[in-house]
Amino acid sequence: MSQESKLAVVGIGEILWDLLPAGRQLGGAPTNFAYHTNAQGFPAAAVSAVGADALGQDIQAQVAAGGMSTAFLTVLPDYPTGTVTVALDEKGVPSYEIHTGVAWDYLPWTDSLAALAPTLRAVCFGTLGQRSPASRTTIQRFVAATGPECLRVCDINLRQQFYTDELLRESLELATVLKLNHEELPIIAASLGLTGSPTELLTQLCARFALRLVALTRGSQGSLLVTPDAISEFTGRSVKVVDTIGAGDAFTAALVAGLLRGEALDTINEAANETAAQVCQHAGAIP
Repeated sequence: MSQESKLAVVGIGEILWDLLPAGRQLGGAPTNFAYHTNAQGFPAAAVSAVGADALGQDIQAQVAAGGMSTAFLTVLPDYPTGTVTVALDEKGVPSYEIHTGVAWDYLPWTDSLAALAPTLRAVCFGTLGQRSPASRTTIQRFVAATGPECLRVCDINLRQQFYTDELLRESLELATVLKLNHEELPIIAASLGLTGSPTELLTQLCARFALRLVALTRGSQGSLLVTPDAISEFTGRSVKVVDTIGAGDAFTAALVAGLLRGEALDTINEAANETAAQVCQHAGAIP
């Protein structure tokens, strides 16, 4: 059996090089998610596009070296491989300059994607990967083509100007699980006309979009998980932070792994926080 035929989980959207002060590192939220889910024991792959350039070749080599398939990384000769210039503040919190007109903005629909989608147990997608019409169409078509039992995880990723109220609603309507952070929650609430405490807002999101679970990350303050009939709160723990790049993606990966294993909500919450904390103690999204 080929590696591709055993895939259980996919992250679809951007793949790129994070250009950090100390050098470049593989990144892109769906790619980070796929890497960490693969490490959790669920065969995972990134679905994205790279250029026919040295940076694209290096991405394929690093993805393969990390134990993941490159079968769903489309090479687009007309566009460069994606890059992001990353600056870090004194606390290791990043800011991003995300370059446009790159390969993952033009992710094409293919027969292999049509065949893959119905076989998956989970797919993770975000808003950044949908900033261009071409990739937006492919990502939404792919998520919609997954089976009824597949976890459709929308990991909100509000970057620069690359989202709209319409895109937020479309993504939430496709999702069965939503993950967002404490900075994104008020933006989402305002976009949807919701008011209340964080717990009340998550409960409203669950009800409005028929979500199985909403996860709110709060950095060192832990996280809050809300389902239609349960709430789990984890208070977090203090670690020595190198940078926070990819911590949220690692959290999402552990969350999905726990859901796929059928673990208790509190167990999932603690494990997801621990995974994110480990990433914070290393440089870049993929230690």
